[in-house]
Amino acid sequence: MTSSKNTKALFGIFAMVFVFFVILVVFAFVTMNAFNETSLMQKKSNSAHIGVITVEGVIMESRDIIELLQTAEEDKQLQAIILRIDSPGGAVGPTQEIYEEIQRIDAKKPIYASFGSIAASGGYYLGSATRKIWASPGTLTGSIGVIMEFMDLSKLYEFAKVSPQTVKAGRYKDAGNPARALTQEESDMMNNLIAGVHKQFINDILKRRKDKIKGDINELAQGQIFSGESAMESGLVDAMGSLWTAGREIHTTMKLKDDFALKFIEKKKKMGLFDFMGSLEESISKLDFNSLAQMNQHPRLMFK
Repeated sequence: MTSSKNTKALFGIFAMVFVFFVILVVFAFVTMNAFNETSLMQKKSNSAHIGVITVEGVIMESRDIIELLQTAEEDKQLQAIILRIDSPGGAVGPTQEIYEEIQRIDAKKPIYASFGSIAASGGYYLGSATRKIWASPGTLTGSIGVIMEFMDLSKLYEFAKVSPQTVKAGRYKDAGNPARALTQEESDMMNNLIAGVHKQFINDILKRRKDKIKGDINELAQGQIFSGESAMESGLVDAMGSLWTAGREIHTTMKLKDDFALKFIEKKKKMGLFDFMGSLEESISKLDFNSLAQMNQHPRLMFK
C-alpha cells in the first residue's frame, strides 16, 4: 500500500514538473518571437519620420489614443503623423476628446488620416480633424449622424405579469425606462439633445473642410454611407490611396530626409506571466455590472 502511494506521489510530482516545463518552453518561445518582431519593427522604423497611430474598432474611451498621440508629438524624429482609422464610430464624449487633441497637436506637428475598410460616424469625425484624408475607393465612409436608442419592454412585462416600480426625484430622471414608452415631452427633449450634438458634429467637420465640401453639408450629414470614391466626389475625402500611398506622398511633399518608412506607434505589450495575470485582474476589476444593467435606461450618445 505504501509503495503504491509513493508511486502515485512520484508520478504526480513528475506530471507537475513536466507541465511546468512545457509552459516555460512555450512562454520562452512566445517571448522570443515577440522580441524578434519588436526588434524587426524598430530596425525598419529607425529612419522613419512619419508616425502611424491606429484607431481600430468602436471608440468607447479616449485615453489610449490620446497617449499614443502625445507619444508621437514628443518624438522629435517624427515630422508628421498619420491616423490609420478603421472604425464604425463610438461614444460621443471620447470621440470629441480625441478630436480636440488632434487639433492641438496638428498646430505643431501635421496630422493626416488614412481610412481603412470603414471610417464612419465617429471614425469620420476623427478623420475630419486632420489636414488631409486618403481612402480606398471601396472604403465605407461618412454616416455623419448621432443616435440614442431606447427599448420599450412594457408589453413583455405585461405578458410576464411583472410590474416594475420606479421611485424618482426629477421629472425626467427615468426617461428611457424600459418599463414604459417615452412621453411626448421626453421624446422632444431627446430629439433636441440629438439635434444639438448633430450640429456639433457638422460644425467640427466644417472647421477643417468648409472649403472642401461640395454641396450642402446638411444633406451629406443625414447618416448615409458613401464609398470612398463617392466621398471624394462630395469633398468628404481628399484623395484615393492606401496608407503607404499617403505616407509616400507626405514624405515627398514635406521633402523628408532618408528613405521612406513608417513608424507604427503602439503601446508596449506586457509579456510576463505575472503581468498577464495582473492585466486580467485589472480588466475584471473595471467591469461595472451595475452600470451594464442600467445601460438600457441610460444609453450612451453614439456616433454610429
